[in-house]
Amino acid sequence: MRVELDEPKCVASGQCVMVAPEVFDQREEDGIAFLLEAEPPVEAADDVHEAVAVCPAAAIRVLNQ
Repeated sequence: MRVELDEPKCVASGQCVMVAPEVFDQREEDGIAFLLEAEPPVEAADDVHEAVAVCPAAAIRVLNQ
């Protein structure tokens, strides 16, 4: 699984960080999310898919490899 985050679309809601903190974090200066892990382990798949579902800006997508 590969995760992509479109940072310019991010609205800094932090939903992704709350549901998948092992994959996402937020910059302190503006709250924009960034990836900690672009290719997270399979154990994180459920959390990543939930992050996709709760992102209000639809800024996250998952590519299967």
